[in-house]
Amino acid sequence: MLHPFTLQPIFKQRVWGGRALASLYQKDLPPDMPVGESWEIADRSPDVNLITNGPHAGRSLRWLMEDHPQELLGEATGNGGRFPLLVKLLDAQQVLSLQVHPPTNRARALGGEPKTELWYVSHAAPGAEVLAGFHSPIDRASFGKLLATGNAGPAIHRLPVQAGDALFLPSGRVHALGAGCVIFEIQQNSDTTYRVYDWNRPGVDGQPRELHIEAALASIDFDDLRPALVQTPWTEHTGRRQRELTANPLFRVLEWEVGADPVDLQGPNRPLVVGVIHGDIRIAHAASGELVHARAGSFALVPASARNSVLSGPGARVLVAEPGTGR
Repeated sequence: MLHPFTLQPIFKQRVWGGRALASLYQKDLPPDMPVGESWEIADRSPDVNLITNGPHAGRSLRWLMEDHPQELLGEATGNGGRFPLLVKLLDAQQVLSLQVHPPTNRARALGGEPKTELWYVSHAAPGAEVLAGFHSPIDRASFGKLLATGNAGPAIHRLPVQAGDALFLPSGRVHALGAGCVIFEIQQNSDTTYRVYDWNRPGVDGQPRELHIEAALASIDFDDLRPALVQTPWTEHTGRRQRELTANPLFRVLEWEVGADPVDLQGPNRPLVVGVIHGDIRIAHAASGELVHARAGSFALVPASARNSVLSGPGARVLVAEPGTGR
């Protein structure tokens, strides 16, 4: 019998990272290195999370996918045999590279995988911003010339952000996370990124990081003008107040403000990923007797077969992600 799981995060050194995941979320980061990413739900060999609770502690998400795929996924669609979502925390102390992920209709020809994602801003320094899409109409040739002269930044649309903002990033949208942002990132399970421009800075080894200009130009949606932050309204439901951040064939993401009453997690025959933005939660699974505790910056994975679980945490704010049945 499967039950709700907690998983061991995997930390990634990044030139633009820092130590905020330790100060904000008490993550046990490796010393003396800038950590930009914490992979919280990951099934991409060799980066696969280990289970940290219950009778399966020490086994991996890969083991769940190989030995219990139907119980774990239900009707959700895997991604090439892998768990369909990749979920991360990002700490951007510097602006990330300007980048793009290839759309489905071009990814295979370019030798990559499509990647659609959602960003949720949990912390933002004063003046923080994200970059996404284009500020004004531009074509591929004109943008290529800007890249060649190192002056591509002004062509990109910039959106001021604060804690609680969210941005949907379909494959093909050129984007960069700005300095001073800590985000929850929920994405299609892919790790293909084409770096367009890196602000002329060196990598952690002191050398310029590789750019992927031709693949990026072939991937960018040049009709993508001035995308907006998510503006969906809040609605009232039993045990919580919620808003939908995105619903697409790949995944659905909701933001919940948990009330005084427990929330029944019953729903479609698909797994849930629950990420805690603020406060503390408990997820109880009566059939197995397992009780999961999660605090801010932590995640729980509820298998499809364990949707008969109950979440409680008065005053907590959480993201709830459910993989879809499409690609």
